[in-house]
Amino acid sequence: MFQSRAAVVGTGFIGPVHIEGLLRAGVRVQGVLGTSPEKSQSIASRFGLPRAYTHYHELLEDPAVDVVHITSPNRFHFQQTVEALQAGKHVLCEKPLAMDSRESALLVEHAQKSGLKTGVNYNVRFYPLCIEAAEQVRRGELGDLFHVTGSYVQDWLHQPTDFNWRVLQSEGGALRAIADIGTHWLDLIQSISGQSVVAVCADLQTVFPTRTRPAGGTETFTSKLAAPKRDGIDVAIDTEDYGALLFRLESGARGSMHVSQVTAGHKNCIRFEMAGSKKSIAWNSQTPNELWVGHRSNPNSILPRDPSLLSDRAAQHAQYPGGHNEGFPDTFKQLFRSFYASIETPESPMHPTPSFEDGHREILLCEAIHQSAQEQRWIEVGSKCQ
Repeated sequence: MFQSRAAVVGTGFIGPVHIEGLLRAGVRVQGVLGTSPEKSQSIASRFGLPRAYTHYHELLEDPAVDVVHITSPNRFHFQQTVEALQAGKHVLCEKPLAMDSRESALLVEHAQKSGLKTGVNYNVRFYPLCIEAAEQVRRGELGDLFHVTGSYVQDWLHQPTDFNWRVLQSEGGALRAIADIGTHWLDLIQSISGQSVVAVCADLQTVFPTRTRPAGGTETFTSKLAAPKRDGIDVAIDTEDYGALLFRLESGARGSMHVSQVTAGHKNCIRFEMAGSKKSIAWNSQTPNELWVGHRSNPNSILPRDPSLLSDRAAQHAQYPGGHNEGFPDTFKQLFRSFYASIETPESPMHPTPSFEDGHREILLCEAIHQSAQEQRWIEVGSKCQ
């Protein structure tokens, strides 16, 4: 059980995921803040939390809160993070860290000056076999990296009647599919390879230029489950449903990736394959407990998520024996274990939590991707907005 106590801002899809992951990680959750007192109370009652806050300052003034988890819509991240740091609270923020690189650079500066622990929730890093892949690359087992391929695809926005605040630039930012799910893939690849993406060439597609906004809107991932709504208005869409990306890593290795939120049948599927001079590895989030290993002259193999077979660092984040599967909710638990250990045990050997610097770098990357798509040419990452 950790000594630090948390409060969560946001009661949409991801806020309750944070609360559940925190409780499973052994972190006491003091309370939650939603967009209304009713939403706050509903989630607090659901998880048995002591407090249902009515406004943000009430949460920040609570002396029992040590860490603020920000899971609100993107446009609120910057101001809420600044205020939490000014209140002396550690901060774990959902991605994106901010709406643009000017804001994210300021947050990096605020965090450094505060001396507080800060992190961004790129939870995909914390699948045990993704940590194992990073350890294998670090030990040189792949040899020289040739290239990386992969995708992140979903179908929750497959119909023009599917609507969510994320589809609007004013709410989520200039990019949607790339920023919402593509950044998870890009963070994962950079984390595993130990290299940054330095140049990009992108093509984006808005499949539905107009979507129907139902009365009251819909929460993320719930639109296809909810009863059809007859009332609604047509809204012009200014973000992409699909994106394709070519990129270069620091070493000169090449990569390609595509993302889609309109691919029927894929609810939430992340895939990557890395080709090296010694072997290749591949992983799929829909079978997260297997890492495929490819060889030229020997039989290919499957490495299962079994703590007894993994590196020490990966085994720390695989808490069940082999054959007892771990998945999406466990990645949050493992990231939170790492983050809270870093607060209470600064020399913790656990897999590092993505930092505000990582979050800032991802926003620079998104801005380069957006510029590349607009100008239809290669763009160097970080060549602007620094």
